[in-house]
Amino acid sequence: MLFEDFQLRTVDTGEVKIRLRHGGEGPPLLLLHGHPQTHMMWHHIAPQLARKFTVVMPDLRGYGDSSKPQTTDDHFPYSKRAMARDQIAVMKELGFKQFSVVGHDRGGRCAYRLALDFPEAITKLAVLDIIPTGEAFRRANKEFALGFWHWFFLAQPFDLPERLIGRNPDDFYFRGDRSLFHPEALDDYLRCIHQPGTIHAMCEDYRAGASIDCQLDEADLGIHKIGCPVLALWSEQGELPKWYDVLSVWRDWAEEVEGRGINCGHYLAEEAPEETYEELHNFLIK
Repeated sequence: MLFEDFQLRTVDTGEVKIRLRHGGEGPPLLLLHGHPQTHMMWHHIAPQLARKFTVVMPDLRGYGDSSKPQTTDDHFPYSKRAMARDQIAVMKELGFKQFSVVGHDRGGRCAYRLALDFPEAITKLAVLDIIPTGEAFRRANKEFALGFWHWFFLAQPFDLPERLIGRNPDDFYFRGDRSLFHPEALDDYLRCIHQPGTIHAMCEDYRAGASIDCQLDEADLGIHKIGCPVLALWSEQGELPKWYDVLSVWRDWAEEVEGRGINCGHYLAEEAPEETYEELHNFLIK
């Protein structure tokens, strides 16, 4: 059984209810999952980090067993600003005013928004396999559109993607090698993606990405910089190193950036857990 030494609970922020697991001892560390997963993606890394940190792993709003709030025309309820606000409330409920944060994929977008919107709360930031949302859209070309086509598909107006995905979620999500994932974690991912509310919420996440999240990024670019140390890790087998100088991009957004590629696919924490753990551990304990 995964996460035997962690407690499972739900935190009511007053706006949403967030499912999370937490455990360990030491400085607080928030781990944020990506699309279309849940906090279960951290099962390799969290127990190791919990030897030196108090590890908190929520399901983002819209994902897993966290709330799927009603959306609005501007998609703000699924913006990374709204998701970041959730995490501040969660950590406050657990007794933490300052903490480090690690985010993969969509969780990484929430993580850097946390560092921009709540600089007094974030001591260190690690982002896994992303560049900022606004940067990605501003630099978009044919290769990006073909490679990350799901960004544009999921962002289409309600309810076209919801109806198409909902007919057969298994053919849309995790179409590749499912042996990458621990059976218990995969069961959690699949259980959640079969819920129509989750499919809709994940589409709203991408609609927010193509609208309000881009607007917030563009408003910050060149004006507000991330003040805490930043670690950027990325998949050497993925598209990011082909399209971008990843560290150079992040250095436009933060004062202190380090990082490197890891020889694996997109799911760093599950495909290369030991190497990913070592990079995170060495960065976080400095």
